[in-house]
Amino acid sequence: MTSRHRSSEEITAAPAERAGSRTPSRRAVVKAAAAGAVLAAPLAAAPPAGAADTAPAFLHGVASGDPLPDGVLLWTRVTPVPEAVPGSGIGPDTEVSWVVATDKALTNVVAKGSLTATAASDHTVKADIRGLAPATDYWYRFSAGPTDSPVARTRTAPAADAAVTGLRFGVVSCANWEAGHFSAYRHLAARGDLDAWLHLGDYIYEYGTGEYGTRDTVVRQHAPAHEIVTLADYRTRHARYKTDPDLRALHAVAPVVAIWDDHEFADNTWSGGAENHTEGAEGAWTARQAAAKQAYFEWMPVRPAIAGTTYRRLRFGKLVDLSLLDLRSFRSQQVALGDGDVDDPDRTVTGRAQLDWLKSNLRSSDAVWRLVGNPVMMSPFAVGSLPAELLRPLAELLGLPKEGLALNTDQWDGYTDDRRELLAHLRAHAVRNTVFLTGDIHMAWANDVPYNAATYPLSGSAATEFVVTSVTSDNLDDLVKVPEGAVSAVAAPVIRAANRHVHWVDTDRHGYGVLDVTAERAQMDYYVVSDRTDPDARSTWARSYRTRSGTQRVERVYSPV
Repeated sequence: MTSRHRSSEEITAAPAERAGSRTPSRRAVVKAAAAGAVLAAPLAAAPPAGAADTAPAFLHGVASGDPLPDGVLLWTRVTPVPEAVPGSGIGPDTEVSWVVATDKALTNVVAKGSLTATAASDHTVKADIRGLAPATDYWYRFSAGPTDSPVARTRTAPAADAAVTGLRFGVVSCANWEAGHFSAYRHLAARGDLDAWLHLGDYIYEYGTGEYGTRDTVVRQHAPAHEIVTLADYRTRHARYKTDPDLRALHAVAPVVAIWDDHEFADNTWSGGAENHTEGAEGAWTARQAAAKQAYFEWMPVRPAIAGTTYRRLRFGKLVDLSLLDLRSFRSQQVALGDGDVDDPDRTVTGRAQLDWLKSNLRSSDAVWRLVGNPVMMSPFAVGSLPAELLRPLAELLGLPKEGLALNTDQWDGYTDDRRELLAHLRAHAVRNTVFLTGDIHMAWANDVPYNAATYPLSGSAATEFVVTSVTSDNLDDLVKVPEGAVSAVAAPVIRAANRHVHWVDTDRHGYGVLDVTAERAQMDYYVVSDRTDPDARSTWARSYRTRSGTQRVERVYSPV
């Protein structure tokens, strides 16, 4: 392994893709042991005793992401002087050095270099480290002046041709700061056994304080207090999230693989606008979208892909190919429910280029498993004959009409031609072992993905789908304001009766998933937290489902891995 010097060219700022300005005007209100070992250094490193008050500080932790067989992306944000707060656009250029070693004490250094943090990138820096060994744990640290960041762990991916016996990924989505604490992240960090963790979108939320579901109680106020619209706003909101100790703990133990969904921009984003954007009163959508993308790539350890999007591909040996989707940058506007346009072949959720890219990935892959990081639910969903007292909050959560049409046009149900084309491609080329990993819907699901939901199971299943619930964002029991589990006991059987490909749905609880993959099966263990408002909330295993190689079907397992 060789040491490589990195320059300021490694600071990643993706060009933002600009789109049209047509927007709807209606707004929607709702839509550890291992960790302790890693974080022996304080999470927010303070200047040494006697240092000047103006010494640089690492107040937002460190992170790594997008692991490759020979490298990984490292991230931090330095506060060079106290007034250079995130979003301020001020503060001096500051040299930030980094070091990577094979041991926590950083004695066996294998790579080091430096970058320059500037106000132009909100004093965030990324070092794209290469020349590392595959499937190996590494430790890293940043330094600026007399101040060191925390020491953190990361891990490279296996070699592309390696025969990997197993992989384990944390899986999360939908973290509303004001609704509660991020205990799910703390429990994932404490495991100490993750190769990486997947964030499937809604890492942040854009709303002003009190505007998004919290059971009418703001547990902790986000910043800024108003809805985020400008570049400074988005930077400030990202920064507030990275003061959360549980999120920082998880970033410090394993690399993240992240994609965005709508709330990194605004609710129900499409290529030319968003439901939660009023053109003119909140500026131009193109400017807001560009600001959101710039802040995201500054503050997240993510390599920007084509045209500054998050769709890209990562490989983990011969066991896993991971295709990551961007279902916001290229999609057509969501249609009004019941007007038939969901079947229009000219409408798209992926965009032509991304759909062709995904089809090619799935067909050409020689990995055992083809995982797809998917922001919104792939499986068809009909609400069936839910009683009115449950249908109304379900409609509010999913964007359904309260009269009960069986459709959510923000997910793949609203773009059926894209879905038909993709599933037909899997059938035509006998593509097996495709697993969609999904967030967004604030519920946990285990689904077969049928070629034709109306005739399932006779039609067969093209793939499987594991949907994780929200970290904190409102689910059905929160909307109805009843005790946890009360809604799911009534709603889940009705949902399953109307959707025979759905093996399980939990409409009420918050938590996370752990996906364990071997050559024989991919298993999702679902965990729930005891109380999103309690910073010390407990974690409990809830259910497990797996898909065995070659079956394209989900089955229940009665214990976690």
